[in-house]
Amino acid sequence: MKTLLLLRHSKAENAAPGSSDIDRALNERGRNEAQAMGTFIRKQNLTFELVLCSPALRARETAELVLAAAEITANVRYDQRIYEASPRQLLEVISEVEEDKSAVLLVGHNPGMEELLRALTGNGEPMATGTLAKIDFNFDQWSRVTEDIGALECIVRPNELAAG
Repeated sequence: MKTLLLLRHSKAENAAPGSSDIDRALNERGRNEAQAMGTFIRKQNLTFELVLCSPALRARETAELVLAAAEITANVRYDQRIYEASPRQLLEVISEVEEDKSAVLLVGHNPGMEELLRALTGNGEPMATGTLAKIDFNFDQWSRVTEDIGALECIVRPNELAAG
């Protein structure tokens, strides 16, 4: 069995005039969201051996804060293909994961993350910033990850954690 955790980056600052989208940092709310999600991951005993992350600053900051709060040491792989990716591009990145990894966290952006969730599970849940979705697959090879074969086990939004 394989588990894919999809995490949309947390809330970022608005782009300053003349600045690049890829260099947008998390704002205070986003930093708090990422830490809360990391704490949730730790309390739920969710684990993963690999993080696939967009090279965008807001995604890198999200991954770092989540890992620290979750108290998880995982290999982090930054992949340019994740930035502004379509579901097909994300599936390509996932399909290249080494088979000895049973669980992977993918940190990326919308609309690709919502579209990937829909493609893999048939579930059209919205993924606001900082949202985590856990998808289980009943096979042992990442190369077999294709559309509409995963089971959405849970989806958690930062505002639900704040309320809880």
